Amino acid sequence: MFDTLKNEILQINEDLCRLFTETDQLPGADKHSFATWDKTCNTIREQMTEGILRVAVIGSIKSGKSTFANALFKGDHLKRGAGVVTSIVTKVQKGPHLTATLFFKSWDEIHSDIRQALLLFPSFQKEMESDHFDIRKKDERLKLQRAVDALGTELLIRDGCLNANAVLLSCYLKGYDRVKEIISSNNRISTYEKDRFRDHTLFVGDDALSVYLKDIQLEIDSDGLAENIEIADCQGSDSTNPLHLAMVQDYLALTHLIVYVVSSRTGLRQADIKFLSMIRKMGILDNTLFVINTDFSEHDSIEEMASLLKRIEKELSVVYPDPKVFSFSALYNLFRERSADLSKKDRLRLEQWREDPDATQWSDRETERFNHTFYGKLTQERYNLLLKNHLERLTVISTGLENWIQLNRDILSGDVLGAEAVMDRMKGHQQQIEQVKALINSTLTGAEVEAKKKLKTKIDRFFSGHQEDLVGETVQFIRNYSISYDAYKKSLSQSGFAHTLYLVFQEFRQALDLYMAEQANPAIIRFVKELEAHILDHFGSAVDPYHAMIHNLLSGYDGVIKGSDRPQNTTLPEGGGPPDLDSIKALLSLSLPPVVATMRYSAKIKTDAVLHLGLYTFTGLLRKIFRKNDARHRQEDRIMALKDGVRGIKRETEKAVVFHFKNYRENFKFQYIFKLVDAVSHAVFESMASRFQIYATDLTYLIELVDREENEKEKAMAILADMSRSARKVDERIEHAKEKISQTVFGNIEAAGTLSARVMP
Repeated sequence: MFDTLKNEILQINEDLCRLFTETDQLPGADKHSFATWDKTCNTIREQMTEGILRVAVIGSIKSGKSTFANALFKGDHLKRGAGVVTSIVTKVQKGPHLTATLFFKSWDEIHSDIRQALLLFPSFQKEMESDHFDIRKKDERLKLQRAVDALGTELLIRDGCLNANAVLLSCYLKGYDRVKEIISSNNRISTYEKDRFRDHTLFVGDDALSVYLKDIQLEIDSDGLAENIEIADCQGSDSTNPLHLAMVQDYLALTHLIVYVVSSRTGLRQADIKFLSMIRKMGILDNTLFVINTDFSEHDSIEEMASLLKRIEKELSVVYPDPKVFSFSALYNLFRERSADLSKKDRLRLEQWREDPDATQWSDRETERFNHTFYGKLTQERYNLLLKNHLERLTVISTGLENWIQLNRDILSGDVLGAEAVMDRMKGHQQQIEQVKALINSTLTGAEVEAKKKLKTKIDRFFSGHQEDLVGETVQFIRNYSISYDAYKKSLSQSGFAHTLYLVFQEFRQALDLYMAEQANPAIIRFVKELEAHILDHFGSAVDPYHAMIHNLLSGYDGVIKGSDRPQNTTLPEGGGPPDLDSIKALLSLSLPPVVATMRYSAKIKTDAVLHLGLYTFTGLLRKIFRKNDARHRQEDRIMALKDGVRGIKRETEKAVVFHFKNYRENFKFQYIFKLVDAVSHAVFESMASRFQIYATDLTYLIELVDREENEKEKAMAILADMSRSARKVDERIEHAKEKISQTVFGNIEAAGTLSARVMP
């Protein structure tokens, strides 16, 4: 339904543009009369072509996210069970054929990752400065490999998890030889099309290669994927790496709909509740659908599946009142779509499932119910609003064009004296119109200044560093973070000071990264949404008093043209709704600075801790001269050195975080918010100015045309009559499109069934 409506609106848009060119046939007509409307039509075309609806598929590792997405695409296109070292959000859109586009990191980005991981890395700092590490140099790779190999079990495994930094470094080293020819100083792009499409999975499925990737974009020629919709398969919500979580957050900040997948084998886990609570803090939980990915082999009856569904609904209601939950087998849906090319093993599984009609029929009903809701939210709740906004703008143009045509016909049907009298009456009203336009422009300019001033205050306060604000709370977390030094006594004795300091630093940094991902980043994203709403409200309030003024002014102008003794049946164009922020941002390539950047604080830890240890060691030597039993004192010296080292780490980290937030604040302010203010102001003015278009047109050429030969007047009248008929047809098509949108009521079974049939039979 959406594709049909979108194409119809695009065609209406093109037909209006063609009508503008027909005015060239009128002798003496101003070639620039419709420049504003023509620009508006071009903008609509670009917005409808570039506007993307984003759907994020998220959930814990092994919950079936990729299987669910593949079922939507009607094919096994996404790599299932991809690596978890990197957090690559795999984005999928519809395309003419299978295409995988891989975006690789630059050398600078790779080295930034490595240097972050090398902070206080034991056995490495002695040989070289990590700030100058270059993986392209063989001797430096060898030194790093020796440092990684030298890590003991205690440093490689902590609290049952592998050291994320050690794994990251190891992956970079393992994959280097295979990707060194691809990577460059700039971001490189590799494309795999048609028969080579599957080759992209080599990078996704191998951690040693995927670590070099920055982004993946797939295009699939599938009937199950509508135009202008992007489905993203995101990293598991229970990833142990906070950077992964932050990367997913960056995509969630762009999404219009979230599908959260829960495995029926595990049910809702604590990690799921924690992740959903974070989404709620971001202010986007309301746009979430929940899918219980059912494993038929785990459940004996549909009663058990229904019980599971009710239980998970109850658990979800803790973080999301009245959640929309659906329970079906994504793998069954995928196998059913691919039944012709399944392996023997998978074909047997499908046949076994079909022998249990109760379970499969349950899954089918739930799938259909999900599709109704899923496509209803996409096409009605989001795109219908977007399409209605475009139709309102086209209505303004269509109505204005009809009025312009009628105005020309009215004047041409009279004599020269009558035309001159009309022109004289028009001049005064045109001056008033220009004055109102100037007043609106001045008001919007003032509104821009006022908005930026208020927003600057809000942003500076949000990132101020006061104890109750974001930066201040982060600083307090750093200062208040406590470490159990007794737990590291054994490590100090067995592994030494440098290794122990590294362990402590990893514990501290992991805790801080988690704090940033779970507390700071969601707060930033929620703050952004509040500011965006404020911008729309601010400019809406600024121009609200002008709507009635414009209507009265145009009514008076219309009366002047027609004369007081003539019927005034011309329709006046009304203004459209507020500008669509997504469309504005897409046209300007305007994007929020990624929140993952808030965690790229390279706290250049100084060597104070090692110097302190040297001081305590010297003190220990003095004690040894005068005491025989100094083991206890040596341990105390090490603990004291460790405490001093931690104080230094926290001090340097605090400075780095404050500095980093300051940079983020300025980028956020000037590269995003202020540019958005300018763009919204411009869009509001363009929308209001379009209502004046025909009334600002220079019609003096009509006086000469009225005085020409009768056949020339008749020719002009015929051209205007043809334009009038075409304009009325366009207007009728606009009204018909509006009716179609109003008929696609969310929940309408017929409409939803048509949409859902595109995905599942």
